[in-house]
Amino acid sequence: MSLLERLEKQKTQNAQQPAEAAAEPAAGNVKGGIKSNASFVDDYYELKEKVHGEIIDIINQEAANGHDLKENKEAYLLSAIEALIEAKSTGIPRTDRIRLQKEVYNNVVGLGPLEPLLSDPEITEIMVNGPYNVYVERKGKLVLSDTVFKDDNQVMNVINRIVSSVGRRVDESSPMVDARLADGSRVNAVIPPIALNGPTLTIRKFSKNPLTTGDLIRYGSVSPKMMGFLDACVKGKLNIIVSGGTGSGKTTFLNVLSSFIPDTDRIVTIEDAAELQLRQNHVVTMESRPSNLEGTGQITIRDLVRNALRMRPDRIVVGEVRSGETLDMLQAMNTGHDGSLTTAHANTPRDLMSRLETMVLMSGLELPIKAIREQVSSALDIIVQQTRLKDGSRKVVNITEVVGMEGDTITLQDLFVFKQEGLDSTGKITGRYVSTGIRPGFIEKLTSNGILVKDDWFMN
Repeated sequence: MSLLERLEKQKTQNAQQPAEAAAEPAAGNVKGGIKSNASFVDDYYELKEKVHGEIIDIINQEAANGHDLKENKEAYLLSAIEALIEAKSTGIPRTDRIRLQKEVYNNVVGLGPLEPLLSDPEITEIMVNGPYNVYVERKGKLVLSDTVFKDDNQVMNVINRIVSSVGRRVDESSPMVDARLADGSRVNAVIPPIALNGPTLTIRKFSKNPLTTGDLIRYGSVSPKMMGFLDACVKGKLNIIVSGGTGSGKTTFLNVLSSFIPDTDRIVTIEDAAELQLRQNHVVTMESRPSNLEGTGQITIRDLVRNALRMRPDRIVVGEVRSGETLDMLQAMNTGHDGSLTTAHANTPRDLMSRLETMVLMSGLELPIKAIREQVSSALDIIVQQTRLKDGSRKVVNITEVVGMEGDTITLQDLFVFKQEGLDSTGKITGRYVSTGIRPGFIEKLTSNGILVKDDWFMN
Protein backbone atom coordinates (compact mmCIF):
# COMPACT_ATOMS: atom_id res chain seq x y z
CA MET A 1 0.00 0.00 0.00
CA SER A 2 1.43 3.40 -1.03
CA LEU A 3 1.83 6.32 1.39
CA LEU A 4 -1.02 8.17 -0.27
CA GLU A 5 -3.34 5.14 -0.04
CA ARG A 6 -2.61 4.82 3.70
CA LEU A 7 -3.44 8.49 4.20
CA GLU A 8 -6.74 8.09 2.35
CA LYS A 9 -7.61 5.10 4.55
CA GLN A 10 -6.86 7.10 7.70
CA LYS A 11 -8.97 9.98 6.40
CA THR A 12 -11.93 7.62 5.90
CA GLN A 13 -11.56 6.27 9.43
CA ASN A 14 -11.51 9.78 10.89
CA ALA A 15 -14.65 10.73 9.00
CA GLN A 16 -16.50 7.92 10.83
CA GLN A 17 -15.52 9.24 14.29
CA PRO A 18 -18.05 11.15 16.45
CA ALA A 19 -18.40 14.82 15.65
CA GLU A 20 -17.39 15.91 19.19
CA ALA A 21 -13.91 14.48 18.56
CA ALA A 22 -13.33 17.06 15.86
CA ALA A 23 -10.72 19.67 16.57
CA GLU A 24 -12.02 23.22 16.76
CA PRO A 25 -10.01 26.37 16.25
CA ALA A 26 -9.58 28.82 19.09
CA ALA A 27 -12.84 30.75 19.40
CA GLY A 28 -11.14 33.82 20.79
CA ASN A 29 -9.55 34.58 17.43
CA VAL A 30 -12.81 34.72 15.52
CA LYS A 31 -14.56 38.08 15.11
CA GLY A 32 -18.01 38.05 13.63
CA GLY A 33 -17.41 34.58 12.23
CA ILE A 34 -14.42 35.78 10.19
CA LYS A 35 -10.84 35.17 11.30
CA SER A 36 -8.15 37.74 10.64
CA ASN A 37 -5.07 36.68 8.71
CA ALA A 38 -2.95 36.75 11.88
CA SER A 39 -5.44 34.63 13.86
CA PHE A 40 -5.55 32.08 11.05
CA VAL A 41 -1.81 31.63 11.39
CA ASP A 42 -2.16 31.18 15.16
CA ASP A 43 -5.16 28.80 15.07
CA TYR A 44 -3.71 26.31 12.67
CA TYR A 45 0.01 26.79 13.11
CA GLU A 46 0.66 23.51 14.93
CA LEU A 47 -1.41 21.57 12.42
CA LYS A 48 0.43 23.16 9.49
CA GLU A 49 3.80 22.38 11.07
CA LYS A 50 2.87 18.72 11.55
CA VAL A 51 1.52 18.37 8.01
CA HIS A 52 4.54 20.18 6.59
CA GLY A 53 6.94 17.83 8.37
CA GLU A 54 5.10 14.71 7.21
CA ILE A 55 4.93 15.95 3.60
CA ILE A 56 8.70 16.40 3.64
CA ASP A 57 8.99 12.83 4.93
CA ILE A 58 6.72 11.61 2.12
CA ILE A 59 8.85 13.37 -0.52
CA ASN A 60 12.05 11.91 0.98
CA GLN A 61 10.59 8.39 1.15
CA GLU A 62 9.31 8.55 -2.43
CA ALA A 63 12.77 9.71 -3.55
CA ALA A 64 14.41 6.87 -1.58
CA ASN A 65 12.07 4.41 -3.29
CA GLY A 66 13.14 5.71 -6.68
CA HIS A 67 9.81 7.38 -7.50
CA ASP A 68 10.09 10.55 -9.60
CA LEU A 69 7.56 13.21 -8.51
CA LYS A 70 8.33 15.64 -11.35
CA GLU A 71 5.26 14.57 -13.29
CA ASN A 72 1.97 15.53 -11.61
CA LYS A 73 3.95 16.68 -8.58
CA GLU A 74 1.50 19.44 -7.67
CA ALA A 75 -1.59 17.21 -7.87
CA TYR A 76 0.14 14.45 -5.89
CA LEU A 77 1.31 16.74 -3.10
CA LEU A 78 -2.01 18.59 -2.84
CA SER A 79 -3.81 15.25 -2.48
CA ALA A 80 -1.35 14.11 0.19
CA ILE A 81 -1.70 17.40 2.09
CA GLU A 82 -5.50 17.22 1.97
CA ALA A 83 -5.43 13.66 3.28
CA LEU A 84 -3.07 14.59 6.11
CA ILE A 85 -5.18 17.57 7.15
CA GLU A 86 -8.35 15.49 7.33
CA ALA A 87 -6.53 12.63 9.05
CA LYS A 88 -5.34 14.94 11.82
CA SER A 89 -8.36 17.19 12.26
CA THR A 90 -11.86 16.66 10.86
CA GLY A 91 -13.54 19.74 12.30
CA ILE A 92 -12.02 22.31 9.97
CA PRO A 93 -14.44 24.21 7.71
CA ARG A 94 -14.01 23.50 4.02
CA THR A 95 -12.90 27.06 3.16
CA ASP A 96 -10.17 26.93 5.83
CA ARG A 97 -9.18 23.42 4.74
CA ILE A 98 -8.63 24.57 1.14
CA ARG A 99 -6.64 27.55 2.36
CA LEU A 100 -4.54 25.38 4.67
CA GLN A 101 -3.85 22.96 1.86
CA LYS A 102 -2.55 25.72 -0.40
CA GLU A 103 -0.47 27.32 2.37
CA VAL A 104 1.27 24.06 3.24
CA TYR A 105 1.95 23.40 -0.44
CA ASN A 106 3.42 26.90 -0.88
CA ASN A 107 5.64 26.36 2.17
CA VAL A 108 6.90 23.04 0.80
CA VAL A 109 7.66 23.95 -2.81
CA GLY A 110 7.19 27.72 -3.08
CA LEU A 111 7.83 30.90 -1.14
CA GLY A 112 5.16 30.40 1.52
CA PRO A 113 2.95 33.44 2.25
CA LEU A 114 4.45 35.34 -0.69
CA GLU A 115 3.06 33.01 -3.36
CA PRO A 116 -0.38 34.71 -3.66
CA LEU A 117 1.34 38.10 -3.98
CA LEU A 118 3.72 36.82 -6.64
CA SER A 119 0.84 35.42 -8.66
CA ASP A 120 -1.21 38.67 -8.47
CA PRO A 121 -0.62 40.50 -11.79
CA GLU A 122 -1.58 43.88 -10.31
CA ILE A 123 1.26 43.78 -7.76
CA THR A 124 4.57 45.09 -9.09
CA GLU A 125 6.66 45.13 -5.90
CA ILE A 126 6.65 43.27 -2.58
CA MET A 127 8.33 44.66 0.54
CA VAL A 128 8.64 42.45 3.63
CA ASN A 129 9.58 44.59 6.65
CA GLY A 130 9.87 41.82 9.20
CA PRO A 131 7.27 39.08 9.65
CA TYR A 132 4.20 41.22 10.34
CA ASN A 133 4.47 44.13 7.89
CA VAL A 134 4.29 43.15 4.23
CA TYR A 135 3.69 46.06 1.86
CA VAL A 136 2.95 45.83 -1.86
CA GLU A 137 2.94 48.27 -4.73
CA ARG A 138 -0.36 48.11 -6.58
CA LYS A 139 -1.02 50.46 -9.50
CA GLY A 140 1.89 52.64 -8.44
CA LYS A 141 0.74 53.03 -4.81
CA LEU A 142 2.17 51.37 -1.67
CA VAL A 143 -0.38 49.59 0.53
CA LEU A 144 -0.15 47.30 3.56
CA SER A 145 -1.21 43.76 2.60
CA ASP A 146 -2.99 41.16 4.75
CA THR A 147 -0.04 38.78 4.38
CA VAL A 148 1.91 37.91 7.53
CA PHE A 149 4.63 35.44 8.48
CA LYS A 150 4.64 33.56 11.75
CA ASP A 151 8.03 34.83 12.86
CA ASP A 152 11.51 35.85 11.73
CA ASN A 153 12.49 32.23 11.11
CA GLN A 154 9.80 31.81 8.46
CA VAL A 155 11.00 34.94 6.66
CA MET A 156 14.59 33.66 6.86
CA ASN A 157 13.53 30.31 5.38
CA VAL A 158 12.02 32.10 2.38
CA ILE A 159 15.11 34.28 1.93
CA ASN A 160 17.44 31.29 2.12
CA ARG A 161 15.34 29.38 -0.40
CA ILE A 162 15.58 32.29 -2.86
CA VAL A 163 19.31 33.02 -2.55
CA SER A 164 20.43 29.38 -2.48
CA SER A 165 18.65 28.74 -5.79
CA VAL A 166 21.02 31.18 -7.53
CA GLY A 167 24.16 30.07 -5.70
CA ARG A 168 24.32 32.95 -3.24
CA ARG A 169 24.27 33.14 0.55
CA VAL A 170 23.13 35.41 3.34
CA ASP A 171 24.23 35.19 6.99
CA GLU A 172 25.59 37.37 9.78
CA SER A 173 28.96 37.71 8.05
CA SER A 174 27.26 38.68 4.77
CA PRO A 175 23.88 40.18 5.78
CA MET A 176 23.00 41.78 2.43
CA VAL A 177 22.39 39.97 -0.85
CA ASP A 178 21.01 40.58 -4.35
CA ALA A 179 19.37 37.68 -6.13
CA ARG A 180 16.56 36.89 -8.55
CA LEU A 181 13.61 34.57 -8.85
CA ALA A 182 13.22 32.02 -11.62
CA ASP A 183 11.04 34.46 -13.60
CA GLY A 184 13.72 37.18 -13.45
CA SER A 185 12.17 39.21 -10.63
CA ARG A 186 14.79 41.20 -8.74
CA VAL A 187 15.34 40.35 -5.07
CA ASN A 188 17.20 42.18 -2.30
CA ALA A 189 17.45 40.81 1.23
CA VAL A 190 18.87 42.38 4.38
CA ILE A 191 18.95 40.46 7.67
CA PRO A 192 19.92 41.20 11.29
CA PRO A 193 22.17 42.59 12.67
CA ILE A 194 21.93 45.11 9.80
CA ALA A 195 18.12 45.06 9.65
CA LEU A 196 16.84 46.01 13.11
CA ASN A 197 13.17 45.23 12.34
CA GLY A 198 13.92 41.64 11.40
CA PRO A 199 14.69 40.05 8.01
CA THR A 200 13.77 42.47 5.24
CA LEU A 201 12.98 41.31 1.71
CA THR A 202 12.25 43.42 -1.37
CA ILE A 203 11.03 41.78 -4.58
CA ARG A 204 10.56 43.80 -7.75
CA LYS A 205 8.37 41.68 -9.97
CA PHE A 206 8.80 41.44 -13.70
CA SER A 207 6.01 40.56 -16.01
CA LYS A 208 6.10 37.10 -17.56
CA ASN A 209 5.36 38.90 -20.80
CA PRO A 210 7.80 41.86 -21.02
CA LEU A 211 6.32 45.26 -21.78
CA THR A 212 6.47 46.23 -25.43
CA THR A 213 6.60 49.53 -27.27
CA GLY A 214 2.83 49.41 -27.67
CA ASP A 215 2.36 48.90 -23.92
CA LEU A 216 4.49 51.94 -23.04
CA ILE A 217 2.61 54.11 -25.53
CA ARG A 218 -0.75 52.85 -24.26
CA TYR A 219 0.23 53.59 -20.64
CA GLY A 220 1.31 57.09 -21.60
CA SER A 221 4.95 56.50 -20.64
CA VAL A 222 6.19 57.78 -23.99
CA SER A 223 4.74 59.16 -27.23
CA PRO A 224 4.67 57.29 -30.57
CA LYS A 225 6.91 59.96 -32.11
CA MET A 226 9.52 59.59 -29.36
CA MET A 227 9.44 55.81 -29.63
CA GLY A 228 9.94 55.94 -33.39
CA PHE A 229 12.90 58.29 -32.88
CA LEU A 230 14.51 55.99 -30.28
CA ASP A 231 13.94 52.97 -32.53
CA ALA A 232 15.96 54.74 -35.21
CA CYS A 233 18.66 55.72 -32.70
CA VAL A 234 19.15 52.12 -31.54
CA LYS A 235 19.22 50.74 -35.08
CA GLY A 236 21.55 53.59 -36.08
CA LYS A 237 24.06 52.46 -33.41
CA LEU A 238 23.92 55.46 -31.11
CA ASN A 239 25.14 55.00 -27.54
CA ILE A 240 22.22 55.47 -25.16
CA ILE A 241 21.98 55.68 -21.38
CA VAL A 242 18.65 55.46 -19.53
CA SER A 243 18.73 57.65 -16.42
CA GLY A 244 16.27 57.79 -13.53
CA GLY A 245 15.62 57.28 -9.86
CA THR A 246 14.93 54.05 -8.00
CA GLY A 247 11.78 52.33 -9.26
CA SER A 248 11.37 54.72 -12.19
CA GLY A 249 11.33 51.91 -14.76
CA LYS A 250 14.88 52.13 -16.14
CA THR A 251 15.37 48.39 -16.60
CA THR A 252 11.96 47.99 -18.21
CA PHE A 253 12.72 50.77 -20.68
CA LEU A 254 16.19 49.38 -21.36
CA ASN A 255 14.54 46.05 -22.19
CA VAL A 256 12.26 47.79 -24.70
CA LEU A 257 15.18 49.65 -26.28
CA SER A 258 17.12 46.38 -26.53
CA SER A 259 14.28 44.88 -28.53
CA PHE A 260 15.12 47.29 -31.39
CA ILE A 261 18.60 45.76 -31.86
CA PRO A 262 18.65 43.79 -35.14
CA ASP A 263 18.77 39.98 -34.97
CA THR A 264 21.99 40.02 -36.99
CA ASP A 265 23.96 41.65 -34.13
CA ARG A 266 25.85 39.72 -31.44
CA ILE A 267 24.66 41.07 -28.06
CA VAL A 268 26.48 40.64 -24.74
CA THR A 269 24.42 41.56 -21.65
CA ILE A 270 26.04 42.20 -18.26
CA GLU A 271 24.01 42.46 -15.04
CA ASP A 272 24.25 42.04 -11.28
CA ALA A 273 21.18 39.82 -11.42
CA ALA A 274 20.00 38.72 -14.87
CA GLU A 275 16.73 40.57 -15.56
CA LEU A 276 16.77 41.59 -19.21
CA GLN A 277 14.54 39.50 -21.44
CA LEU A 278 15.96 39.89 -24.92
CA ARG A 279 14.17 38.04 -27.71
CA GLN A 280 17.03 38.04 -30.22
CA ASN A 281 18.76 34.76 -31.03
CA HIS A 282 22.41 35.78 -30.67
CA VAL A 283 22.56 36.88 -27.02
CA VAL A 284 25.26 36.06 -24.43
CA THR A 285 24.12 36.77 -20.85
CA MET A 286 26.64 37.28 -18.06
CA GLU A 287 25.98 37.83 -14.36
CA SER A 288 28.30 39.12 -11.64
CA ARG A 289 29.18 36.91 -8.67
CA PRO A 290 29.89 37.79 -5.02
CA SER A 291 32.81 36.35 -3.10
CA ASN A 292 32.54 32.92 -1.47
CA LEU A 293 32.86 31.99 2.20
CA GLU A 294 36.64 32.35 1.99
CA GLY A 295 36.30 35.87 0.58
CA THR A 296 37.53 34.92 -2.89
CA GLY A 297 36.03 34.28 -6.30
CA GLN A 298 34.24 37.61 -6.72
CA ILE A 299 33.44 38.60 -10.32
CA THR A 300 32.43 42.26 -10.63
CA ILE A 301 30.54 44.11 -13.35
CA ARG A 302 33.83 45.75 -14.24
CA ASP A 303 35.47 42.36 -14.77
CA LEU A 304 32.61 41.34 -17.04
CA VAL A 305 32.73 44.55 -19.09
CA ARG A 306 36.45 44.04 -19.69
CA ASN A 307 35.89 40.42 -20.65
CA ALA A 308 33.02 41.34 -22.97
CA LEU A 309 35.42 43.36 -25.12
CA ARG A 310 37.21 40.08 -25.99
CA MET A 311 33.97 38.37 -27.04
CA ARG A 312 33.54 40.18 -30.37
CA PRO A 313 30.30 41.93 -29.37
CA ASP A 314 28.33 44.11 -31.78
CA ARG A 315 26.40 45.52 -28.82
CA ILE A 316 27.17 45.63 -25.10
CA VAL A 317 24.17 46.06 -22.80
CA VAL A 318 24.99 46.73 -19.14
CA GLY A 319 22.05 46.53 -16.74
CA GLU A 320 23.37 49.40 -14.63
CA VAL A 321 26.65 51.23 -14.07
CA ARG A 322 27.29 52.03 -10.41
CA SER A 323 31.03 52.55 -9.91
CA GLY A 324 34.37 51.91 -11.63
CA GLU A 325 32.86 49.90 -14.48
CA THR A 326 31.57 53.23 -15.84
CA LEU A 327 35.07 54.02 -17.16
CA ASP A 328 35.30 50.67 -18.95
CA MET A 329 31.82 51.14 -20.42
CA LEU A 330 32.71 54.61 -21.73
CA GLN A 331 35.95 53.30 -23.22
CA ALA A 332 34.04 50.50 -24.95
CA MET A 333 31.66 53.06 -26.46
CA ASN A 334 34.66 55.08 -27.61
CA THR A 335 36.52 52.17 -29.19
CA GLY A 336 34.17 50.83 -31.83
CA HIS A 337 31.37 49.28 -29.78
CA ASP A 338 28.72 51.70 -31.03
CA GLY A 339 25.11 51.09 -30.15
CA SER A 340 25.80 50.11 -26.54
CA LEU A 341 23.11 50.60 -23.91
CA THR A 342 23.12 51.00 -20.13
CA THR A 343 21.29 52.64 -17.21
CA ALA A 344 22.35 54.80 -14.26
CA HIS A 345 20.76 56.49 -11.25
CA ALA A 346 20.24 60.25 -11.63
CA ASN A 347 17.32 62.68 -11.27
CA THR A 348 18.06 64.81 -14.35
CA PRO A 349 20.31 64.59 -17.43
CA ARG A 350 22.58 67.26 -15.94
CA ASP A 351 22.82 65.36 -12.65
CA LEU A 352 23.77 62.29 -14.66
CA MET A 353 26.86 64.05 -16.02
CA SER A 354 28.06 64.73 -12.46
CA ARG A 355 27.32 61.15 -11.38
CA LEU A 356 29.25 59.71 -14.32
CA GLU A 357 32.28 61.79 -13.35
CA THR A 358 32.06 60.51 -9.78
CA MET A 359 31.66 56.89 -10.88
CA VAL A 360 34.66 57.12 -13.23
CA LEU A 361 36.78 58.38 -10.32
CA MET A 362 35.66 55.30 -8.35
CA SER A 363 37.74 53.23 -10.79
CA GLY A 364 40.81 54.28 -8.83
CA LEU A 365 42.43 56.17 -11.70
CA GLU A 366 43.24 59.79 -10.91
CA LEU A 367 42.07 61.29 -14.19
CA PRO A 368 41.65 65.04 -14.72
CA ILE A 369 38.01 66.15 -14.66
CA LYS A 370 38.31 67.60 -18.16
CA ALA A 371 39.59 64.25 -19.51
CA ILE A 372 36.63 62.45 -17.90
CA ARG A 373 34.18 64.93 -19.39
CA GLU A 374 35.72 64.51 -22.83
CA GLN A 375 35.32 60.74 -22.48
CA VAL A 376 31.66 61.13 -21.50
CA SER A 377 30.81 63.65 -24.22
CA SER A 378 32.44 61.60 -26.98
CA ALA A 379 31.01 58.27 -25.80
CA LEU A 380 27.35 59.12 -25.16
CA ASP A 381 24.87 60.28 -27.79
CA ILE A 382 21.47 60.12 -26.05
CA ILE A 383 20.16 60.37 -22.48
CA VAL A 384 16.66 59.02 -21.84
CA GLN A 385 15.42 60.45 -18.53
CA GLN A 386 12.80 58.26 -16.86
CA THR A 387 10.83 59.56 -13.85
CA ARG A 388 8.28 58.12 -11.46
CA LEU A 389 5.73 60.88 -10.90
CA LYS A 390 3.74 61.57 -7.74
CA ASP A 391 0.66 59.69 -9.02
CA GLY A 392 2.75 56.53 -9.42
CA SER A 393 3.00 56.72 -13.20
CA ARG A 394 6.34 56.33 -14.94
CA LYS A 395 7.18 58.57 -17.88
CA VAL A 396 10.06 59.54 -20.11
CA VAL A 397 10.35 63.23 -19.25
CA ASN A 398 13.41 64.06 -21.37
CA ILE A 399 15.22 62.73 -24.41
CA THR A 400 18.44 64.70 -24.41
CA GLU A 401 21.33 64.87 -26.85
CA VAL A 402 24.91 64.98 -25.55
CA VAL A 403 26.23 67.66 -27.94
CA GLY A 404 29.88 67.82 -26.92
CA MET A 405 32.29 70.00 -24.97
CA GLU A 406 32.09 73.77 -24.72
CA GLY A 407 35.14 74.85 -22.81
CA ASP A 408 35.25 72.63 -19.72
CA THR A 409 31.50 71.91 -19.72
CA ILE A 410 29.51 69.13 -21.39
CA THR A 411 26.76 70.66 -23.53
CA LEU A 412 23.31 69.05 -23.48
CA GLN A 413 20.16 69.89 -25.41
CA ASP A 414 16.65 68.50 -25.01
CA LEU A 415 15.05 66.98 -28.09
CA PHE A 416 11.79 65.86 -26.47
CA VAL A 417 10.23 66.82 -23.11
CA PHE A 418 7.11 66.00 -21.12
CA LYS A 419 5.20 69.14 -20.14
CA GLN A 420 3.02 68.62 -17.09
CA GLU A 421 -0.29 70.49 -17.24
CA GLY A 422 -2.16 69.50 -14.09
CA LEU A 423 -4.29 66.75 -12.54
CA ASP A 424 -7.46 65.08 -13.79
CA SER A 425 -10.50 64.18 -11.68
CA THR A 426 -8.89 60.93 -10.51
CA GLY A 427 -5.68 62.60 -9.35
CA LYS A 428 -3.64 61.45 -12.34
CA ILE A 429 -1.04 63.84 -13.74
CA THR A 430 -1.93 65.17 -17.18
CA GLY A 431 0.44 66.61 -19.75
CA ARG A 432 1.79 66.22 -23.24
CA TYR A 433 4.99 65.24 -24.99
CA VAL A 434 6.51 67.92 -27.17
CA SER A 435 9.47 68.19 -29.50
CA THR A 436 11.77 71.14 -28.90
CA GLY A 437 12.20 71.53 -32.66
CA ILE A 438 15.97 71.01 -32.48
CA ARG A 439 17.51 68.68 -35.03
CA PRO A 440 20.27 66.65 -33.32
CA GLY A 441 23.85 66.72 -34.52
CA PHE A 442 24.00 62.95 -35.03
CA ILE A 443 21.55 62.94 -37.97
CA GLU A 444 24.46 62.34 -40.37
CA LYS A 445 25.54 59.28 -38.36
CA LEU A 446 22.02 57.84 -38.58
CA THR A 447 21.76 58.36 -42.33
CA SER A 448 25.24 56.89 -42.90
CA ASN A 449 24.04 53.76 -41.10
CA GLY A 450 21.09 53.50 -43.49
CA ILE A 451 18.44 54.87 -41.12
CA LEU A 452 15.59 56.93 -42.51
CA VAL A 453 15.25 60.19 -40.55
CA LYS A 454 11.72 61.67 -40.47
CA ASP A 455 11.38 65.43 -40.32
CA ASP A 456 8.08 65.21 -38.42
CA TRP A 457 9.94 63.78 -35.39
CA PHE A 458 11.22 67.29 -34.70
CA MET A 459 7.96 69.15 -35.36
CA ASN A 460 5.05 69.73 -32.95
